Amino acid sequence: MKVALIQLAYGDDESVADRTARVADLVRAQAGHDLVVLPELWPAGGFDYRHWDERAEPVDGPVARALSAAARDAGVTLHGGSIVERGAPVADGDHGVWNTSLVFSPSGDLVATYRKVHRFGFGEGEPSLMDAGEELVVIDVPVAGGDPVPVGLSTCYDLRFPELYRRLLDRGAEVFVIPAAWPAGRVGHWTLLGQARAVEDQCVVLQCNTAGTHARHEMGGRSQVVDATGKVLASAGLDEEVLSIDIDTAATLEWRRDFPVLTDRRLS
Repeated sequence: MKVALIQLAYGDDESVADRTARVADLVRAQAGHDLVVLPELWPAGGFDYRHWDERAEPVDGPVARALSAAARDAGVTLHGGSIVERGAPVADGDHGVWNTSLVFSPSGDLVATYRKVHRFGFGEGEPSLMDAGEELVVIDVPVAGGDPVPVGLSTCYDLRFPELYRRLLDRGAEVFVIPAAWPAGRVGHWTLLGQARAVEDQCVVLQCNTAGTHARHEMGGRSQVVDATGKVLASAGLDEEVLSIDIDTAATLEWRRDFPVLTDRRLS
């Protein structure tokens, strides 16, 4: 499976419309990949809480339409990072706003959404402005010349909760995709936890972080690809960068057979 992680950098001086057009062109430039991944909340600003309300949109809004066209033009499965989604509240008292990932097929169809389950902010930020997702999502990503690969979806702060990944594993995931807006001050946790999730679940981990500085928050970069043994196969620096790598997905199943730790589980 050939993967591209677009570690996007942006600041406060770039409009959403300009950023969206720039991102769509970056996606189009990844033609030939099976899967392309963008960071969390890149249209609205990962820490730009004060603008989230005005930048919220439905899953068929202008950002989604631009990503759909870019996925179709490039012929790739596109994990579009995430948007601030606005929709009908699920229950009384809900905000009707979510941190929602969008996945598009190579034909441009929206084939999956994932609403972030764990909201960061300790009662402020996301918890005060957004609703929590409830559903776990695993999708099959088509691969040129091979079988589809089951990919489990999560977002940023979810990385700190290993039980989510164990459930994705139990639903068949062989790869975890984790878009993020992870700050520089805690980037050591970002890289460490990615390796931990790979080792404990024997899955490939694709972590796509944000670069640059926005809303007075310096982002951590350091996107990485980790194989099912915990080995870092590729890693980015602190600036905007595209990580492109061919992943031997068959090696994941071979490792599980050679070192069958998962068969010794006793608690679920």
